[in-house]
Amino acid sequence: MRNTAKPVFYAFKYRMLYGIFNDMVIKSDIDAIRNYFEDSSNLKGGHADKVVVPEDAEELSSFIQTAAAEGAPVTVSGGGTGTTGSRIPFGGVALSMEKFNDIREVSVDGMSAIAGAGVFVDALKSAAEAMGLFYVSHPTEGSAMIGGTVATNASGARSFRYGPTRKYVKRLKMVMADGEIFEITRGEKFLSKNDSYISFPSGRSVKIPMPSYVMPAVKNSAGYYITDGMDLIDLFIGQEGTLSVITEVEMGLVKKPAAVLSCFVFFKKEEDAWFFSEEIKKRRNMGVMSVEYFDMNAVRMLMAKNSNVPRDSEAAIFFEQDMDELKIESVLSGWEAAISRHSSSLDDTWVAMNEKEAQAFTALRYAIPETINDIIRRSGFKKFSTDIAVPDDNFLKMLKFYRKIFRRERIGHVIFGHIGESHLHVNILPTSPEEVRVAEKLAAEFVKKGVSLGGTISAEHGVGKLKHRYLETMYGRRGVLEMARLKKTLDPKCILGLDNIFDKELLV
Repeated sequence: MRNTAKPVFYAFKYRMLYGIFNDMVIKSDIDAIRNYFEDSSNLKGGHADKVVVPEDAEELSSFIQTAAAEGAPVTVSGGGTGTTGSRIPFGGVALSMEKFNDIREVSVDGMSAIAGAGVFVDALKSAAEAMGLFYVSHPTEGSAMIGGTVATNASGARSFRYGPTRKYVKRLKMVMADGEIFEITRGEKFLSKNDSYISFPSGRSVKIPMPSYVMPAVKNSAGYYITDGMDLIDLFIGQEGTLSVITEVEMGLVKKPAAVLSCFVFFKKEEDAWFFSEEIKKRRNMGVMSVEYFDMNAVRMLMAKNSNVPRDSEAAIFFEQDMDELKIESVLSGWEAAISRHSSSLDDTWVAMNEKEAQAFTALRYAIPETINDIIRRSGFKKFSTDIAVPDDNFLKMLKFYRKIFRRERIGHVIFGHIGESHLHVNILPTSPEEVRVAEKLAAEFVKKGVSLGGTISAEHGVGKLKHRYLETMYGRRGVLEMARLKKTLDPKCILGLDNIFDKELLV
């Protein structure tokens, strides 16, 4: 049973806890730790008694052992780029991974990199490209930490071709909730209904209660990955710091494309952009890497960043194509024909002719979520952003549903994202307490509709603290309780990541 001692008792225990680790960096000054209570979700009210900064896995292990013995809650703090509040503590200790920042190896022969959980995405990307390799998961935020991308099964625009982070994780080093250091390599151990035991180096063996829910057949990062015959490593990818603390990752890489064609196509009618994207989906096996959508409100944000955006545009599509061994003339000719079929033209199309221009296109695309986050921060209200993906054959139904609802409710919003994977981010931008209530109602409506169409409540950002109330819509009460039971098996004292994925009250 979870320790439910009062906060005063916790404060006494923390004095005991911190007294043991005189050499570990411990931050307690509020001005020094305030930023650990924030992320891109704009979730308010985060707090912790201390922030601990372990030097290595051994120091972290000792700390977690004592935290478990004392029942002290621990929230893993990543790069602060998350949108669901998972790194924000509400009491207890915030655990910073900033010193786990070494890239130990980039192997051309092994097509992989070994990186600490605190390595930034941009750093790993640059290290890989210096060796002619490509870090394909490529989440939008370059300042995200690698451990966080694994903990949420993050992805990005290029997952249209390459898939999410899970596909490339070869090995994980972790500290478990009792402090034991545990490494697992893909292919070593599989879990099934008939054999769900995990054996640890200490000789301890744990039987995992396998949940019965079925995951949707779409891009998904909602809750624990469960399927009969699954690789054990997949249980710890997307677990949002609730089952273990990831300290090191061996990540698969691919050969860097010799050339990439990047294009922005602008449309006078949003429906033309929708159907153009449907045609691009059929080119998945022809080197297309990403397909991104921008609605009218997103296009207006693009206009504010670049005055050359056509003023009569209702929507835009950004796509990238790997040009290895392809003839540029024939590729451009094919795209010109496809663009023309959907009522746009080369006059309303931008083509990056070199790597510098391609980087400018990517920066423009990434300016959208950055602008939205700025708007949210200035408003002072929390973020309402959906992360819903649905099966391809139901995508237009979902998109038309968004449009129908926003015609009914006159509230600020921006729709953009990974249309190639039938996965869009709908950002609702309230400007008053009344609109906050409307936004909450609409987000719940969108979730219910997405699930009814066979989709997921979270395709790439995880569930965190802001979206765990939607998980029951997707998996039912029974499924959420099964997740809580699984967590208690690996974290009996229930100290890790409280309120991430599901309400901590389910752990009592």
